[in-house]
Amino acid sequence: MSELQISIRKMHTEDIPFVEEIESAVFSRPWSARAFLSAMQQDTLFVTALADERIVGYCGMYCSFEEGEITNVAVDPAHQNCGIGKALMQYLLNQAQQKGITRVILEVRISNENAMRLYRSLGFQNCGIRKNFYELPREDGMVMAWEADRR
Repeated sequence: MSELQISIRKMHTEDIPFVEEIESAVFSRPWSARAFLSAMQQDTLFVTALADERIVGYCGMYCSFEEGEITNVAVDPAHQNCGIGKALMQYLLNQAQQKGITRVILEVRISNENAMRLYRSLGFQNCGIRKNFYELPREDGMVMAWEADRR
């Protein structure tokens, strides 16, 4: 089996329908196209991963001075566990540093061991639990943080 070749670039508004499709396949409470469009009009970084000209993953982050908050990280279920999520996150963190962001936070379901393993491999550390943070199903969220000087 050949390795999947991906390219990563800034998300464009015309990407939203494809991103929304992945969002709906991955999350129990997916963002709408309107939510993505609204977020992209703020101080954010949203990037997409493409394979064969097709969007196979994306991630986004709100930016505020020197801090970022990851909003979404998602990979098309047919392409999960191929390194796309890690590539997206590495690209996003690199873009964040170029923008002067030195600290990034995110929440992850406490049952999502694959995501937590990925985030730890990138230097994120557990910094707390938010009780009942997620719905459908209700579940705690682990807050994780990454700091540029710890890498």
